[in-house]
Amino acid sequence: MSEPATLRALEQARLGHLVARRVSEADALHAPDFVIVTPSGLAWTKAEYLGGIESGAIVYRRFEPVSEIDVMIDGALGVLRYRSAIEIGVNGREPAPLSAWHLDCYRRTESGWQLRWSQATEIT
Repeated sequence: MSEPATLRALEQARLGHLVARRVSEADALHAPDFVIVTPSGLAWTKAEYLGGIESGAIVYRRFEPVSEIDVMIDGALGVLRYRSAIEIGVNGREPAPLSAWHLDCYRRTESGWQLRWSQATEIT
């Protein structure tokens, strides 16, 4: 499998883990220093993000790409860009639909690719 195909498959798997609340599997794909910037502009650490999913404070009913996942690789850095359809509820709110652009930066490590930074921008 090519490296771009590998990264696309990892991202698809990561999204599936988040929806299914398989936090241990998701944990392996997120770097220890992972940070996500949400569509509302909040920055969450790995512990805040995955901990929120584990506790049920963040609930995904849907999280999937609705465009091709574009991949750019340069050395140990892989950047993914795509649009998604999401249904998410945070802090007890009923999950609601959200469309977003994503820019995800993966870093190659000795054990494989891990997501370091993720940025989501709402499409209105």
